[in-house]
Amino acid sequence: MCKGTFAVGTAAVVAAALLAGCSEPLGAPARPSLATSGPGSIALDQMEGGLNVGTPWGVGETHVGKGFDANPRLGDAIVATFFWHGSTNTIDTVTDHLEDGTPVGNTYTLVDYVSAGGYSMATYVATNVQNFPSPAPSPDKILAVHAIFSNQITDGGELISAYTGVDLTSAQALGAHQSAWGSGSSTTVADPGSIPVGAGALAYGVTMANAVVNFAEPPAFTEITWGSDSSIKVDGVYALPAGGSVDPQWTWYFNSPSAWLATVVALNPSTTHLAFTVQPSTTLPMMTIKPPVQVTAVDDLGNPVTSFTGSVTIAIGHNGGMLVPGTLSGTKTVTAANGVATFSDLSIDQLGNGYTLVVTGPGVTGAESAPFNIGMF
Repeated sequence: MCKGTFAVGTAAVVAAALLAGCSEPLGAPARPSLATSGPGSIALDQMEGGLNVGTPWGVGETHVGKGFDANPRLGDAIVATFFWHGSTNTIDTVTDHLEDGTPVGNTYTLVDYVSAGGYSMATYVATNVQNFPSPAPSPDKILAVHAIFSNQITDGGELISAYTGVDLTSAQALGAHQSAWGSGSSTTVADPGSIPVGAGALAYGVTMANAVVNFAEPPAFTEITWGSDSSIKVDGVYALPAGGSVDPQWTWYFNSPSAWLATVVALNPSTTHLAFTVQPSTTLPMMTIKPPVQVTAVDDLGNPVTSFTGSVTIAIGHNGGMLVPGTLSGTKTVTAANGVATFSDLSIDQLGNGYTLVVTGPGVTGAESAPFNIGMF
């Protein structure tokens, strides 16, 4: 029989957590929505959680794993937090597989580990997850994330959540993060500390206590899920602040000496950048470059960001003028329409080889064109 309960979102849908061979979903809504700060920003895609999850579960366990109810989207970032009875991080490996056992092989990076009161909590992140079917064609193709421990543990659990709109590169996706621990025997604040966040970034927070008591969520954060078994209670939350800093603080209503753990992590949104979708071509001096040079705002996957309507400015990058530097003429700043900026009257006045053009715009990363010549074809 499965042990432990988890509540999903603010609707407090309670379902049994997983035990050996127990794979019932927790009742999470398919692709739940997360309030976003604008087009292209981060949004919650999928989440799941369970306590006492392992195969098999008994006196000791070396494996803790959990599958999503429905597969996340390719390119998502996955945050996986593991909870267990133990005072050191004995996780050897965190990876993913399909429910039929097929390895998937995304890379999960340890972000924070914290321990207190004989219990531990570790949070891992994978970005740009790939190599699984989305949507899953059958239950055995559901994506699962698991941790393998070097020793046997008890009271294991896991919370996994997937997010769209996170930068695909791990080094850029991971923002500031912080963990803390403490104890109390009455009303106690669990505070991992304040971290800076940029506009459009996600703040993910998680807490755990070795007491099954009530708690209050951090102000300005929305609950992802909470859960408890006979020994521990956990809670996951998120926020999409306008920028500045966040400091999630839970209130635990302890009634005997107890310990708490807390972590907060920032995930940065994908970067919109400019790309030359029509490159400049060779032409004669002072003649209009045809076809018109075209630049498009795209996301990390190369998809057009049609919501971008900012101004784009073009200039000479490498000046290939043979005798004297060339001068770029024409309308050099245009407003993008549906993410596309078109420069229809550009020309350069001096012969030369290997010219390039560069483009810049507010809130986007610039780009440089392919080389081209001004002279005979």
